[in-house]
Amino acid sequence: MGETPEILWSHPQLAAAVARDDWGTVFRTYRKLTGLSQTKLGERVGLVQPDVSDIERGRRRVTSAEVQQRIVAGLGIPGTLQEAGAVAAAGQTPVSGLALPSAVPDGDLMLRVAGAVDSSRRVDAATLDWLDRLLAEHRRAEDQIGSRPLVTVMRRQLDTVVDLYAGARGPLAERVVRLAAEHAQFLAWMAQDQDDTAAALSWYDRSHEWALEAGDADMAATTLNMKAHMAWSKGRADRCVRLAEASRWSAPGTSLGVQGHAVQMAARGHALGGESDEARRLVDEAQDIISRAAEHPEDEPVWMYFYDETWFTLQRGMAAMHLRDWHTAVDHLTVGLDALPDDYRRDKTWYRTCLAHALAASGESARAATVAMASVPDAADIGRPHSWNELHTTAAVLIRQGAKEGRLLNGLLREHD
Repeated sequence: MGETPEILWSHPQLAAAVARDDWGTVFRTYRKLTGLSQTKLGERVGLVQPDVSDIERGRRRVTSAEVQQRIVAGLGIPGTLQEAGAVAAAGQTPVSGLALPSAVPDGDLMLRVAGAVDSSRRVDAATLDWLDRLLAEHRRAEDQIGSRPLVTVMRRQLDTVVDLYAGARGPLAERVVRLAAEHAQFLAWMAQDQDDTAAALSWYDRSHEWALEAGDADMAATTLNMKAHMAWSKGRADRCVRLAEASRWSAPGTSLGVQGHAVQMAARGHALGGESDEARRLVDEAQDIISRAAEHPEDEPVWMYFYDETWFTLQRGMAAMHLRDWHTAVDHLTVGLDALPDDYRRDKTWYRTCLAHALAASGESARAATVAMASVPDAADIGRPHSWNELHTTAAVLIRQGAKEGRLLNGLLREHD
C-alpha cells in the first residue's frame, strides 16, 4: 500500500476520520489497511507503542499541533483531506445546503410521556395491535431497502405513539411506553447503520429508559447488546465486552435469544481484542443458548425474528475474522450466506463484503474479487458506509498482496463513489 497512497487515502472510513481529527480511528484503520503493527506505526509518527495503543482505545487525545503534524507527515496524509477537515471545523460546507433537523431525539418526546396532559382521545388495544404490525412490517422493509428511506417515516410514527400516551389508561399506558421503546430502538439501529454514532447512542438511551419504565427486560438488555455491537464496530473491544456483560447482569429473566445475543457479542469483543480462548469459549456457550432458543421461537420478543442458527453461523465467521483464522471465517460465512434468505438484502450485502475480505486475506484473490465486484451495486445502493468500507478494505488487502484484482476492484469502487 505504501506505493499507492492515493488508493489508501481514498478509503471512505480513513478519509472521514482525518476530516474530523479522529486519530484513534485513523490509526486503527491505517493499520488494518497496511498490516502495520502498533510499534511500526509509532516509528512512522514518532510515538511509542503504548501511546499508539492509548490513542486507538480513546484513552488519549491528540491535541498537540506538533504531534498532529508528525502524524500527517509520517502517514503521508494528503493535503486535500486536511483542507476538508479544516472546512468542517470552521462550520462551513463546500456547497450551500439546507439545515437539516437533528437526528437525535428531542427533549419534548420525554416530556410528552413523563407528563401526560388531559386528553379526550382514548386508546384501544386494536390501535396498538395495528401499530405493532406496522412496526414489524417496517423492520422487514428495512432488511430489504436499508435504513435511509425509513428514518423520517419511523420518526413520525414514534411521534404518533408518544401522543397516544395521554389518552391511554391502565395496562394500555404501559403498552404505549413499551411500543415507544421498540420504536426508539429501531431508530437507534438505523442511525447506527448510517454511522451516526451520536444519534444512535441517544436513541438507545431513550429506548433503554422507556424499556425500564415499561418493565421490559428483553428490550432493556437488547439496547445494551446493540451498544456493544456499536462499540465492536468502532474497534473498542473492552467496551464491547463490558456492555455485553452488563446486558446479562442488569436485566435478568430475559429470553434465551436475548441472552445468546449478549454472549456472542462478548465473544466478538474478546475476538476483536485477540483473546482467542475466551472468544471461542463464549462462542460455544452462545451456540448452546441459541440452539435452545430455537426450540421455542414463540418465547422470543418480536424484534429477534432474525436471530437464528443461520445468523449465528455468520457471527462465528465474524469472530474468526477478528482472530485472523481466515479459512474458518470463509467456511462459516459461506455456509451462512447460502442459508440466508434473499429478503435480507442489506445483511447479505454486508456478509458478502466480509466474505470477500476473508477470501482476500486467505490468499484467494480471484475468488475475493469475484465476490467483491458482484457486491458493489448493492453496497453502493444500501450498504454505505459499512459494506462500502469493507469493499475498500478488500481492495487494499489485494493491492498490498500485489494482486492485480485489487486495482480492478478499486477502479470499480471509484466509478460508484
